[in-house]
Amino acid sequence: MHSALFLIEFGAIILGLGLLGRVAGRLKFSPIPLYLLAGLAFGTGGLLPMGASEEFVAIGAEIGVILLLLMLGLEYTATDLVSNLKTQYPAGLVDFALNAVPGAVAALLMGWGPVAAVVLAGVTWISSSGVIAKVMGDLGRVGNRETPVILSILVLEDLAMAVYLPIITALLAGVSLAAGSATLAIALGVAGAVLFIAVRFGRHISRFVSSDDPEKLLLVVLGLTLLVAGIAQQLQVSAAVGAFLVGIALSGEVAEGTHTLLSPLRDLFAAVFFVFFGLHTDPASIPPVLLPALALAVVTAGTKIATGHWAAKRAGVGIKGRWRAGGTLVARGEFSIVIAGLAVTAGIEPALGPLATAYVLILVVIGPLTARYTEPVAAWISSRRTPPRPTTLAEVSTQPGSSKDLKEQAQDPVGRA
Repeated sequence: MHSALFLIEFGAIILGLGLLGRVAGRLKFSPIPLYLLAGLAFGTGGLLPMGASEEFVAIGAEIGVILLLLMLGLEYTATDLVSNLKTQYPAGLVDFALNAVPGAVAALLMGWGPVAAVVLAGVTWISSSGVIAKVMGDLGRVGNRETPVILSILVLEDLAMAVYLPIITALLAGVSLAAGSATLAIALGVAGAVLFIAVRFGRHISRFVSSDDPEKLLLVVLGLTLLVAGIAQQLQVSAAVGAFLVGIALSGEVAEGTHTLLSPLRDLFAAVFFVFFGLHTDPASIPPVLLPALALAVVTAGTKIATGHWAAKRAGVGIKGRWRAGGTLVARGEFSIVIAGLAVTAGIEPALGPLATAYVLILVVIGPLTARYTEPVAAWISSRRTPPRPTTLAEVSTQPGSSKDLKEQAQDPVGRA
């Protein structure tokens, strides 16, 4: 009976996702907000809560994030990654200053204390790699010139999580400095080792994985990705970072074949991730914290746009690309929820969880909109503000009715043909 109920629930979820995707396609709109709202309607405290398929959906959601980051990594080589990180690290510092500080200040203003301030700083700092990867794919911008800048910032944030998560875990648990330092050293060592292997031995990995049989290629790549992601997460490093580095390590025909094979799986499990996020949000907990969450969302949406604009300008990207980069970075998601979840489990501040949930829901719905419309809106505002070009003296002198024309007509009353 439980198995039958699971099949019914999960089948209804997949069917609903397909129908919502069609609606979004007709409207030429990203389906992500519709997926989230559907999860909110049928999750905890929603219209028709689901229970039998909850565990499977949770696993599917985690696989969705891993596949999204793997596919992003396949777009770039290890050399590209290292080069971008070397050139874009100042953008990472600007990103931290503009987006982490508002969260910390908000927590202190609400009287939540320094530990909660560090937690909320992380919530507002980290963009959603999963949402942004999906949005860039939906809008066909993976090959755009600003995309490496966006990816560099996302990778810097994900790598920063390898440092931040052990620190915040130690703060919340109240462990000793020695234990916290050991956890941090392990996390940094694992992230560095995986990156070194991806850069140094990427060709050998690609040769090992390569196969003319699509079935074997799919099984080997998917198994390797999940294995590395699981080991990374077990060692306190983000599973998303591990998956991204696997994608970076694969190159050439292997990367192209993997991209073709895994695209349908990525779209399926990514959609499940967004629904799962909504399923675990109780609508009743949102109204009390909606106003502060909205204010924080507005401020940090602006700071993310400024971050992307500055980073793209520094990289020599054109004006339109700068605005697209800024708008694309607005969405927050999986990391923000993970960080807030740690704080809620530790019992730091009861209102922090609902605030973070409302904040992420606002920005994960607004994010696809800012990615699509920031550039045209900025162009429209610029055109409205641009004053008319002043007429030069040379143009005045040649215009009909100008003083020069009148003088010449006075000297030649017959006129010219």
